[in-house]
Amino acid sequence: MDVVELHRRASEDFVRNVAAVGPDQWGDPTPCTDWDVRTLVNHVVGEERWTVPLMAGRTIEDVGDSLEGDLLGDDPASAAAHAARAAQNAITEPVLRGSSVQLSYGEEQAAEYVYQLAADHLIHGWDLAVAIGANARMDPEVVDGIAQWFKEREDLYRGGGAIGDRVNGFSDPADSLLGAFGRDPAWTPAHAAVAALGDAFGRGDVDAIMAQMTDDCVFESTSPAPDGARFEGADAVREQWQRLFDETPDALFETEESAVLGDRAVVRWRFSWREPDGSRGHVRGVDVIQLRDGKIAEKLSYVKG
Repeated sequence: MDVVELHRRASEDFVRNVAAVGPDQWGDPTPCTDWDVRTLVNHVVGEERWTVPLMAGRTIEDVGDSLEGDLLGDDPASAAAHAARAAQNAITEPVLRGSSVQLSYGEEQAAEYVYQLAADHLIHGWDLAVAIGANARMDPEVVDGIAQWFKEREDLYRGGGAIGDRVNGFSDPADSLLGAFGRDPAWTPAHAAVAALGDAFGRGDVDAIMAQMTDDCVFESTSPAPDGARFEGADAVREQWQRLFDETPDALFETEESAVLGDRAVVRWRFSWREPDGSRGHVRGVDVIQLRDGKIAEKLSYVKG
């Protein structure tokens, strides 16, 4: 499959996913940990909007800041569809002519630039689909075409910080490609909730912790022995965690490992504090977590005593 067709298929699949975003899903998390759904879609639409002037021979300096900020407006689905169509119309002739484009890192072949765009549409299309609970199946022929192209570029992408660590252990071609781009094919919004909870505990940010909890959440602490204490409801749970951070000198939670399966998760953590003599004491423990509708409903904590 030629690169123009790869781009057309990947961009049209992305547009279909944008059209499936529900009105209350634009702020939902995605596998791109720093981006919610709207930010992800705005990024891809921005790439499409850049394609037209770059393919016409303009430089980044020529375009300036005209494509910065929000590009989606009040109708993101239409914005995505129009941008994709314009980009598709802009790429065919420069690719067939063997033209070059001016990118942030210098001059590049138009065909290579379109491969980059097609890959971004394919992977971010999957990101968007799993974030909103849509069909995340990727076109097998597009997967094959991008995988062949990316094989020689993976180390370059990773070395430049454009993708995360490779995730291995897959036989399915689509899963293997996602892993090469640093994605976990098993990702769900529950993964985002568990990761956000760990980050919030690491910062000692009780407001951010409670933002990941349901209103009727349950927390079982590690003391008193042997069964701990049980707290029900957001107010009671918040009080316990606020007291923990207020009363523990230099409290620090660090996530050592987490595993999510469906609506259940297990998190290994290390909790440390400053002793009166300046040294740091610590314990290590495990949380057994139950999720509901993308939030933590139950957190049962166990510690090595």
